[in-house]
Amino acid sequence: MKKLLLGLKPYKIGVAIVLLLTLFRVLAELFLPTIMADIVDNGIVKDNRPLMLQLGGLMIAVAAFGTVCACFSSYYSSKVGSSFAKDLRRKMFYKVESFGIEEANKVGISSLINRTTNDVSQVQQVTMMILRMVVLAPMMCIGGIVMAISKNAKLSLIFLVAIPVLALTIYLVIKKGIPLFKVMQNKLDNLNGVLRENLTGVRVIRSFNKEEFEQKRFRHANEDLTTTALKVNKIMAITMPIMMIVLNLSTVAIIWFGSIQVDQGNMQVGDIMAFVQYGMQIMFSLMMVSMIFVMMPRASASAERINEVLEISPVMKDNETNSQMLRRGDVEFRNVSFSYPLAEKPVLEHLSFQMRPGTTTAIIGGTGSGKSTILHLIARFYDVNKGEILVDGMNIKEYAQGDLRQLIGYVPQKAVLFTGTIADNIRFGKEDATEAEIRKALEISQSKEFVDELEKGIYSELSQGGANLSGGQKQRLSIARALVRKPRIYLFDDSFSALDYRTDANLRKALNKEITDANVVIVAQRVSTIKDADTIIVLDEGKIAGIGTHEQLLASCSVYQEIVKSQGVVEETV
Repeated sequence: MKKLLLGLKPYKIGVAIVLLLTLFRVLAELFLPTIMADIVDNGIVKDNRPLMLQLGGLMIAVAAFGTVCACFSSYYSSKVGSSFAKDLRRKMFYKVESFGIEEANKVGISSLINRTTNDVSQVQQVTMMILRMVVLAPMMCIGGIVMAISKNAKLSLIFLVAIPVLALTIYLVIKKGIPLFKVMQNKLDNLNGVLRENLTGVRVIRSFNKEEFEQKRFRHANEDLTTTALKVNKIMAITMPIMMIVLNLSTVAIIWFGSIQVDQGNMQVGDIMAFVQYGMQIMFSLMMVSMIFVMMPRASASAERINEVLEISPVMKDNETNSQMLRRGDVEFRNVSFSYPLAEKPVLEHLSFQMRPGTTTAIIGGTGSGKSTILHLIARFYDVNKGEILVDGMNIKEYAQGDLRQLIGYVPQKAVLFTGTIADNIRFGKEDATEAEIRKALEISQSKEFVDELEKGIYSELSQGGANLSGGQKQRLSIARALVRKPRIYLFDDSFSALDYRTDANLRKALNKEITDANVVIVAQRVSTIKDADTIIVLDEGKIAGIGTHEQLLASCSVYQEIVKSQGVVEETV
């Protein structure tokens, strides 16, 4: 919490206003019991009505002043707390955006979402409470004790019993609560993860009739969270009854022993009433402190989780380079080996080859042979373990990631579209793309026909993830998004798999006409998609089994021959 609260520095003026208004409020509330005592002792007892009216008016004015201070204090504390939470969410989002795939997978997507929303909200609530009560509670407690002692020092000894009991209660609650709050947040992550998987995989779940299995899975995660939450709430529930018992017993003790003091002539009735009020203020201030400490364990657990994200240092570091150095789009692998984190063996081993601008390089191989991984390494989603990848003669680690990716048009295996219009999604590749450029990209990607059939054309709205389009339509729009960018390197990660053979052939023909000087890299499963490539790289269990043209590989590479033979019927029909 200390680390996070340093983020309040930009709002120090607002914090100062809150503290000052709270100070005025405390002074007003401490002054009220003394005025009330004077009204009783010097006004009511002596039947002095002018003094009663005068002191009554003063009491109303002081109470009104305290109320105004309390209202403005609440307003500014809410404003500061909300602004602080906004900044915290922004920092979290920007930090997560700087993560590579490795860091994101390490924390977990559902956990990152939970930390950016739920955990920040917990910290926000406690921050607002701290701003309101950090001055109010201690000053109210100290001021109440001082005023109570000034009225009657002996009667103040009651607080020597009450305050330690409350302090011990708060200590035990914190000691038991903090570990459980940490566990509860982790179980909330687990629940969010189950829910996210169910929502994203709803079609698969229904197609395999696994609704009941998933319901049990969700019920287990839900009950697990509920059990922990009940344990925490039981501990927290103890706090308020103990507080009220101590408060009421203290009030009874004050009236009991105070009446003895009045009977002995050592106190007046007004002083007892003032003393009771000061006792209430002391107890309520301790209750405020207890509320802060009750919420603090959960906020502390949330703050720790937020700090974990903010303190993660991305594995891939950026270098400041001149983007003008990236011009041609020439790619070379030199003895590259790579394995995913925690993997038992490398997915790629000792790869060496070149991909030249103006040519098409195809990569083919069995499932799990590392085809897509090559594209991920070129785009620097991961860094190689051994060897190096050169772009335009320089190691890609020497480039700023933004400059490198500006050179690339990447089409993922699974098409990803965003909420907005078709034009908005295409402009994701090039922000200032004109309508003519968008239509040209749609035409090349074989998307023009189905887009023109939509009521609003390129300005038709897409639902989240492009759910109102078919898989092939989403894939073609994803290709159009890369085309409108006109990059030097095109990376097609099995991007034609969702297309029928005719659309596939028409798209490749249009690409060959339009893209003449760029470096085109295609990962594919179908031989028909890549047989016309200038160079075909055949992978087998992460190693190069052959490099050459379609004809050369048919004559020399057994792995390629097996792939072609397995697709022989399909090849004859193309």
